[in-house]
Amino acid sequence: MDPYSAEGELVNISNHFFQGQWQEVVDFDTSAFSAENALPARVLVLRARLALGQAKDVLAEVKGAQEPDLQAIGALAEFQLGKDSTKTIEGLPSDNLTVQIVGGILLQAAGKSEEALALLTQHQGSLEAVAIIVQIHLQQNRIDLALKEVTAARKWAQDSLLVNLAESWVGLRQGGDKYQQSFYVFEELAQAPSTSSVWSLVSQAVCELHLGRLEEAQAALDQIKDPNAEAIVNKLVLTVVAGNDASELTEELKKVDPKHQFLVDLAEKDALFDKAAAKYAPKVS
Repeated sequence: MDPYSAEGELVNISNHFFQGQWQEVVDFDTSAFSAENALPARVLVLRARLALGQAKDVLAEVKGAQEPDLQAIGALAEFQLGKDSTKTIEGLPSDNLTVQIVGGILLQAAGKSEEALALLTQHQGSLEAVAIIVQIHLQQNRIDLALKEVTAARKWAQDSLLVNLAESWVGLRQGGDKYQQSFYVFEELAQAPSTSSVWSLVSQAVCELHLGRLEEAQAALDQIKDPNAEAIVNKLVLTVVAGNDASELTEELKKVDPKHQFLVDLAEKDALFDKAAAKYAPKVS
């Protein structure tokens, strides 16, 4: 039996993970899991801790590990701490599912999209690998390839949580009536206490923004109480769309995540604007 299926041993802890409920994953009681599922469960817990910003502690815990799964986790922790650990991933067995998934995430973050896809496409029926492939294609603006992955996965995974999520990500890029369809998926997750998380609330807010429902988007984001970079970014976008000053939120984002991609992109665009404006500056002789 597939341990991630509806009847599988890992279904609950993995659903918490895919729903962005990182602390629930960390707190999950894994003591009763079978021996064959103990390592996959530990990997999920370690990845949740990485998502919570505990890279140093995770790296210390897996240091010296012999299992490729844990070595991959260590490489991701190192990457999050600013070290180029792509060589470590490239030296691990590519037929290992954790190496495929974690390696794909790391390589994509390092700007090596083709290498990430080459690793991920070796999977044997992994919905998480499919979901990451979809995300990479969307980042490449290849909506056609992302849709192809989702359509193929739907045939064998049917109503899986990950397929529904991946289909919703694609829908947000397709636009039109797909915005509303994506909204229903994220709203259901965001508003149910058992499935709600910062991630699902942000996703709901993004849908609301696309649908032009600014007040509803604000209401979803206001439910997020802890400092979170993605929530701040979307509050910032919402503020700008509403025609208000977002400088305070920009400064808040710099404190929470000074290297956030939004800030990197903003700095690049500011520099390009200044360069273009300089061409038209009045010349005084």
